This record gives sequence, structure tokens and C-alpha cells, in this order.
Amino acid sequence: MSAIDARLSVHNVTFLGATLDELCTYWEALGVTRLSVIDTQLQELRLADVIDAHGFTVETVYHLFSSTDGLRRVIDAAAAIGARAVYMLTGGRGGAAWEEAADAFCTAVQPCRTDARGAGVTLAIENASPLYADIHIAHTLRDTIELAEMADIGVCVDLFHCWTEAHLPVLIERALPRTAMIQLSDYVLGDRALPGRAVPGDGAIPVEQVVAQVLAGGYPHGFDLELIGPRIEREGRLQAARRACETVSAMLERAG
Repeated sequence: MSAIDARLSVHNVTFLGATLDELCTYWEALGVTRLSVIDTQLQELRLADVIDAHGFTVETVYHLFSSTDGLRRVIDAAAAIGARAVYMLTGGRGGAAWEEAADAFCTAVQPCRTDARGAGVTLAIENASPLYADIHIAHTLRDTIELAEMADIGVCVDLFHCWTEAHLPVLIERALPRTAMIQLSDYVLGDRALPGRAVPGDGAIPVEQVVAQVLAGGYPHGFDLELIGPRIEREGRLQAARRACETVSAMLERAG
């Protein structure tokens, strides 16, 4: 396998259910040095030792926001392993209007902003499918940017969930100053399976164009490969991740 670009990470959800030892084997096999983990994995007592022993760095921690106290605990645990960012789903809205739910989220998160900045951890929210409306309110990139601006926190751009939006380059440009992470995968037209993700380069998402745009715009962070769904399972999680790393590394090289 060719050396992969050091800016890449493979989200641990790709290997959901794997033990820490299994994950470490995958990370080493892929040659990644940056990690993207789930908040529950912060409870793994050996995680910090593994990170130190192998020279890994933690790019992001995923967290489903439910309370101020819960987020504060995640911020503390993330800071303890040197994680750069915690990105969130917001929690659901119930019967509230979007604006009401957005105001409630901003009020609840506000006390954590100072904690996070003091700990050197960036807070962000991601755009996610309306299928997750029970646990999230920001489904388009446009709405995610608006909510992030209201809360004065960052954005995690999941390209899989926003690539069809009108004026995407304009939205990405608006998001870029507060973008903490960009997640990449692909979609094959006509695929009705859920989640229907594919290896970048296999489908219709303009991955390379977006990568080139954000790099030209001064984006300083990494790219996270989030690979889940029937296509990934059929190919094999590790093989799909390996191919994704090689493909996106080549894109990054072409983009300079």
C-alpha cells in the first residue's frame, strides 16, 4: 500500500463494534496517524496509552448532545487525550419549531464554549440526514451554518449529506472560516440502500472539486473518511477504507 496523506483519518464508525485492539490493528494497517473517535470510546482506559505509544493524534470526537453537563464531561475527556474538536448532533426538537429548538440548543451549549476554549477544544455541529430528526435539527449545510453562527461554534461538513444542495461552493465558502472537519464519502446514483455510502471516487459526489476548493480557501485541518453501509460491508470495511485512503491521498496530491 502506498503511503497515505497525513491529513486523513478514518472515522471509527467505519469499524463500529471493533475492540480497541482491533481498531489499533486497522489504524496501523491503513497507516493513519490521525484518529476520529466516538465519545463512548473515551471511557476506554487504555486509549490514552495507545495514542501515546503509537504517536496518534485525535482529530475529532463525536458527541450526541443531550445536556450541558454531559458535554462538559466529554470536553474534559477529549482534552485529556489531546483531541482537537468535539462535533455534535444537537438533540431533537420534539414538537418545537426549528427556531425555538435552535435557541434552546444555543442556550444550553453557551456555558460550554468557555470550557472548551480553555481546554483547547473546538466545538462544532455537523449536517446530518433528516432521518435523524429525532436526535438532530441541522440537516442542510445552510441550516447547519446558521445554527453554528447563532451558537458561535464550528461546523463539521459531511459532504455525503449536502452535496446536492444548491450553490454548494458558496455555502462551503461561507462555512470555511468555522469549519473544524470535512467528512468524505461518495454516493452511487440510484443506490436506495441506507446508509448508501461508497468509497470516494466510486460515485457522483464532486469530492475532488470540494477538496480543491477548501484547500485553495486555506482550510487548515484534515479530512475524515466516514464509510458505512451495504457497499462498504460487501467490499470489506478494511479494504474499503484502504482504497478510500489511497484515492483521497491522490486527490490531495493533485490539489497540492
